[in-house]
Amino acid sequence: MYGWGSSTTNWKKPGYKYDDARKPYLDKLAADASASGPRSYMISRTPNLDLVNPAGKNITSNSQNPIIIATDLTGSMAHAPGEFFDRASLIWQTLSQYRPDLEICFAGIGDATCDRWPLQVNDFAKELELEQRIKALGCEGGGGGTLSESYELLGYFMLNRCNTPNATMPYLFIYGDEKFYNQVHPGQVEGIIGDELQGPVDSMGLWKGLIQKFNVFYIQKPYGNGNQPEIDAKVHEQWANALGDQRIIPSLGMERVADQIMGIIAKQWGQYGDFMANISSRQDKEVVEQVDNSLKFIDGKPSGDSVRPKVNANTPKTKSLVE
Repeated sequence: MYGWGSSTTNWKKPGYKYDDARKPYLDKLAADASASGPRSYMISRTPNLDLVNPAGKNITSNSQNPIIIATDLTGSMAHAPGEFFDRASLIWQTLSQYRPDLEICFAGIGDATCDRWPLQVNDFAKELELEQRIKALGCEGGGGGTLSESYELLGYFMLNRCNTPNATMPYLFIYGDEKFYNQVHPGQVEGIIGDELQGPVDSMGLWKGLIQKFNVFYIQKPYGNGNQPEIDAKVHEQWANALGDQRIIPSLGMERVADQIMGIIAKQWGQYGDFMANISSRQDKEVVEQVDNSLKFIDGKPSGDSVRPKVNANTPKTKSLVE
């Protein structure tokens, strides 16, 4: 479990240091974290709806560098979400030294055909508040066994109810192992989010709109125990058709997802050298090479023109109950 603060003495190899100018700030985070009690990401099956209920909700970040990380919380993901959430402090402390105004939204995805809480969305947060936000997510562990989950509901919400007015390239990461449903169902949207739709919305069109608003990546976990490549191929194909093949990143394992996300962002923020020094101090050479190789096709200089904070004219329009 990675902790808060500037100390890296428990890392495998010495050498990496956070920016000396940030040391007092990071050490204060460590002191505040210690005072708040021990950390635990044993996620409850029941969410804190005061924090993550998407009904009638809008989320806003005034940061120039907001990041949304949505995790599939259904049964096939097993312990993967908890392993990822355990690295929240590492993600924050690494990326915020590159862009101090960083804010993160953690969200959860289920299956609207059968789960009680198929969409959970936190507000944007930073520092120690991220731990409270993570613990608010309910890991229902459900899913309908159809090889599809309600990722499109998350996409609908982020397209219509997430505002990032100052961001030029906000990020949306989705960590999952299944396909999305082909249509956004009006009844599900009304019952879960509170918007009225005139009819179903094509999910492919929805994702095309999202990649004009966010820098979207799908981190693909192998399905189940990882021994069903035919399913993984079908999942990859659908997501690649929606987002483009370069935006589908095969997971190297639940312990490495945080590194892959940090590596993508560091590469596009011009900080990949520092990130490689960071991971090289934490992991063996083989792991470092695997992470580096998994990101070799990531564009280190993406065009800001391809990501716009406003929805374009071709994005599916909806009639919202909340103005």
